Amino acid sequence: MAAHRKPRQRSLSGNTARTAATLALAGAATATAFEGTGNAEPQLTPAQVKAKVDQLYQEAEEATQKYDGAKEKADTAQRQLKSLQDETARAQETFNSARDALGSIAAAQYRDGGIDPAWQLALSSDPDRYLDDAAFAERAGDRQAGAVARVRQQLREIERLRGAAHVELTSLRSRQAELKREKTAINGKLGEARQLLDRLSPQQRSAVAAGDGTGRASRSAPDARAPLTADSVAATDSRAAAAVAYAYSKLGSPYVWGATGPDAFDCSGLAQAAYRSAGVSIPRTTYAQIDAGRRVSRSELQPGDLVFFYSGISHVGIYIGNGEMIHAPNPSAPVRIAPIDEMPFAGATRVV
Repeated sequence: MAAHRKPRQRSLSGNTARTAATLALAGAATATAFEGTGNAEPQLTPAQVKAKVDQLYQEAEEATQKYDGAKEKADTAQRQLKSLQDETARAQETFNSARDALGSIAAAQYRDGGIDPAWQLALSSDPDRYLDDAAFAERAGDRQAGAVARVRQQLREIERLRGAAHVELTSLRSRQAELKREKTAINGKLGEARQLLDRLSPQQRSAVAAGDGTGRASRSAPDARAPLTADSVAATDSRAAAAVAYAYSKLGSPYVWGATGPDAFDCSGLAQAAYRSAGVSIPRTTYAQIDAGRRVSRSELQPGDLVFFYSGISHVGIYIGNGEMIHAPNPSAPVRIAPIDEMPFAGATRVV
């Protein structure tokens, strides 16, 4: 029987147990350290953060221009749909009136019993008068036939208007879906930029916001040392001068994507608002604004010209002379004066 007994488990001695625990903790710590090393994000320098943030802002601005274009088309579709709906309602009212008139004629015929005209002539106590009445009835019948034709035409017109309204409604829904996509893209880029900036100290964030990529600081408002003022800028056209003056008056206004003023702007919104104040209508997006006037070279620039940047034509400013412009940069900075060489120059156009 003793041979069948299980050997008694030997418990770990105090020293052995402590040694095992120590090794286990050391192994866990080593694994955690390696895991942390593998997943830790590299620490970016302020310069690297600025470069990445600038890239994100540029991508957000590209999405903003797409948003602006989609919104413009959605607004147009909305207006056209409203106009078609109003026109359909008016046509429906006209149709209802004509249909009611035909209903009255039909009811009168039913009351007369539809007696054959020959019998009505034979039974009439005054045949001469009946013949006169019959001629009148014939003319009335011609008018009735015309009324029926008009009602049918009105009904066809209503169906046409309803079909056109359906097309506009489909277009509107498509534009609204596009707006939602671009809005999501913009918010994603701006959120990522904010996360990067939050890693910097307040002083570093201020330096990043103030820098323009060329070592010179942009100005959010004119100061005593500024060589240019709205009054000193000479434009060849009074409307261009008015646009420049408007831009000066908006220095310090916040950047808000999709905004066209009067208190906040995105880059193309500022350009559009400035020329609108001068009585000139230009398109909403940078892609269309660059074709809104006559193209000019960089060496030909005059105050009031629109200057565009990046290969995708995603940013615009208003040239004010001496190599400087007024523009709405991005959410980190308000409307301000900046050198045109702070971004890759893509072209310019003279609106007036």
